[in-house]
Amino acid sequence: MQAALPAHAPAALAASVAAGVGAAVVLAQVQRWLNRRTGWLRHGLALCAGAAIGFYWAALLAQSALAPKLAKADEGRDVTLIGTIDNLPNRFDGGVRFNFAVEEVERRAMRVPALVALSWYAGYRGEAAPIGDVQPGERWRLTVRLQRPHGNANPYGFDYELWLLEQGVRATGYVRQDGRNQRLASFVVSFGNMVERCRAVLRDRILRALEGKEYAGVIVALVVGDQRGIPQSDWQVFNRTGISHLISISGLHITMIAGLFALAASALWRRSFFTHAQLPLLLPAQKVAALAGLTAALCYVLLAGFGVPAQRTLYMLAVVAVALWTDRLTGVTHVLCLAAGVVVLLDPWAVMWPGFWLSFGAVATILYATVGRAEVRHRSGELAALGAGAAIAGAAAVSAEGWPGVAKPAESEAAVAGPVAGATSPALRHPPRQPLTRHQRWMADLKTAARVQYAVTVGLVPLTMLLFAQVSIVSPLANAVAIPVVSLLVTPLALAGAVLPDFLALPLLQLAHAIIWLLAQALEWLSASRIAVWTAPTPPPWVFCWALFGTTWMLAPRGWPVRWLGLVTWAPLLAAVPSHPSAGAFRVVAFDVGQGMALLVETSGHRLLYDTGPAYSPESNGGNRVIAPYLKARGITALDAMVVSHADADHIGGALAVMDSVRTAWTLSSLPSTHPVVRASALHTPCAAGQHWTWDGVRFDVLHPAAGSYRNPVLKNNARSCVLRISAGGRAMLLAGDIEAAQETELLARAPGALASDVLLAPHHGSGTSSTQAFLAAVQPGYAVFQVGYRNRYHHPQKQVYQRYGGIGAVRLRTDESGALTLEFNGQLAVERYRESHPRYWRQP
Repeated sequence: MQAALPAHAPAALAASVAAGVGAAVVLAQVQRWLNRRTGWLRHGLALCAGAAIGFYWAALLAQSALAPKLAKADEGRDVTLIGTIDNLPNRFDGGVRFNFAVEEVERRAMRVPALVALSWYAGYRGEAAPIGDVQPGERWRLTVRLQRPHGNANPYGFDYELWLLEQGVRATGYVRQDGRNQRLASFVVSFGNMVERCRAVLRDRILRALEGKEYAGVIVALVVGDQRGIPQSDWQVFNRTGISHLISISGLHITMIAGLFALAASALWRRSFFTHAQLPLLLPAQKVAALAGLTAALCYVLLAGFGVPAQRTLYMLAVVAVALWTDRLTGVTHVLCLAAGVVVLLDPWAVMWPGFWLSFGAVATILYATVGRAEVRHRSGELAALGAGAAIAGAAAVSAEGWPGVAKPAESEAAVAGPVAGATSPALRHPPRQPLTRHQRWMADLKTAARVQYAVTVGLVPLTMLLFAQVSIVSPLANAVAIPVVSLLVTPLALAGAVLPDFLALPLLQLAHAIIWLLAQALEWLSASRIAVWTAPTPPPWVFCWALFGTTWMLAPRGWPVRWLGLVTWAPLLAAVPSHPSAGAFRVVAFDVGQGMALLVETSGHRLLYDTGPAYSPESNGGNRVIAPYLKARGITALDAMVVSHADADHIGGALAVMDSVRTAWTLSSLPSTHPVVRASALHTPCAAGQHWTWDGVRFDVLHPAAGSYRNPVLKNNARSCVLRISAGGRAMLLAGDIEAAQETELLARAPGALASDVLLAPHHGSGTSSTQAFLAAVQPGYAVFQVGYRNRYHHPQKQVYQRYGGIGAVRLRTDESGALTLEFNGQLAVERYRESHPRYWRQP
């Protein structure tokens, strides 16, 4: 991914198109002159021209998306906006979040992007405040405070700034409670507003019918694609069992709905709606069926919020429908490639998300493992499909009835195209064999479904390890149960319950929820097993490519030599171990968790976590959003120790989430014995000055608090922060927690010679109550790390404190500017800034 965009993308795009056209003309002329085949040259030039055009097209879209931006000087200023609620609001315990389409900026010469993401909080610092009941399509006047897009930047972390760019959001902010906030219109008519209002109505209907139900959020996700109501604990179960792709409006569900509508339209049109109009003579039923299926798919995709898996299926159906209407039905691989091309043409950032690769990767795997391989099965003289391959792929062919439905891997691509084009399939020239019995058909279908499930499970192992650093062992079993239950029972019931009258909707929705509840119990039992998931570090490119080659070998057709040897290529993928420093050295990763602290300390054989970041919401915290994904991607499944410096929320917010995701052998903290983190610990020890231990040649010394401080009930949490000094090979780092000036003075009196360190984690994030001149003189840091949030409300680090560090010559490192920091202590000291080592054009400097 580019660190910067080309300077003149529009001109370069035009030049690339012109060069491609010119090359084609020249090549045609050369071919005439030489009078011989130049196909390889033509394809090579086409590939180069296509790559250049695609590159500059993506750059042009990126420049257009980045153009509307908020000026740096306008961040944090109050401004009154008039606009409409642009999406489905997300309500949470503390308020509501929504996108706001700006129509007018009142009484201020301030340039505001056309779309901003806003939060409206129900209170501030314990004081309750009313919030508006915002609905999609409403026009509001709101007084807001904005800032430019900014997110945490961590290795293996979610790229919030990229996500905002893809959504078209170029500023974020919150609604001011003391502003003139007022609803101006109950609904502003537009196509987008009508779609979002329909989604809101259906969501509210479902939530009312299932009020207080545990899995109401899952039903909402299946009907309108809104997954925000599903708690993290449920997602963990779905991910561990490998069925998370079903908890949304997936391609399988869209294909099913499109097929049902197409079948109904075909049947009615063939019968002229039970009249004497002879409608099939006016328009073939196949074309009516294709149009009906595509229309149903489009409506369902709009309900889904137009996600990548839904887009993929819609574009596939559209390609099939257009080909059928023009009598040019093409092969399934062409359909897949064209659908992928349309997706990246309209949304070039789609390739940055796992869903794109999993979606198209699954379909490609199924096609590779099934197309042209299955036996032809006759039934009353007609061909029937043997597999569910394109049910997942999204109707890549036309069934014998002529409506988009399940693809027919039993036939070659040419045979599929034959009947549509008026040709005769070779299979149809032979006399029909004896029809299979119902039991034989069921067994054949079951065998094919098992083959498809095997292909998907095996085929996606390398990609799943690359994207998630884990693969679900129980996924085949879980999917074998969940796919028919969710697709054939829960989804139809939920859709019917969402649109039917209340007296019918209530029992249908409750039945759908009851089935999901039973399924969830089975999934929880499966996920609880210690062998449910295989984890390993995220593989390097060569390991992934080698495993992908072996997987392709394993899924080759029968007769391919020693297919089982493909398993050998998985050894580097699955048996890798996490990297670690050499003996006598240590590494520290200071995470970008916003306004909070979290650092991972690694030696050659041990790992310690110092603080766990803040709590962002009841469901989200530094533990499950930043630390746990990093540990999983590195293949780290256990911590030898966790130090929780004190009980403030910005230090302890992710502790329970970390302990839930990885085994933690020992906890050291200043927390009271009744605290939930202490109760959840396998072994807990209060931190006290004088404690020390050595791991792999690295010494750890606890310098604060004094053991007697626990008997003083008036001390604040900050005053009892655990201060930890780590040293090896003549290098040291001091982790000072949130100590303030009084504790710094106490340290100077108790251990003045033990403070000197190369790197200092700035006490209390660089607040005005810490980092006294005497303390800095004793530590003498060459580097100072400030773990602070972007434009945090405490204004950390304080200007005078920040200048104080500069005055002693310390290199100042801020996580809000540099992202996560990696410090290597190996005789020498090396520092890596994540935003600098992984530059992206959408990240502000």
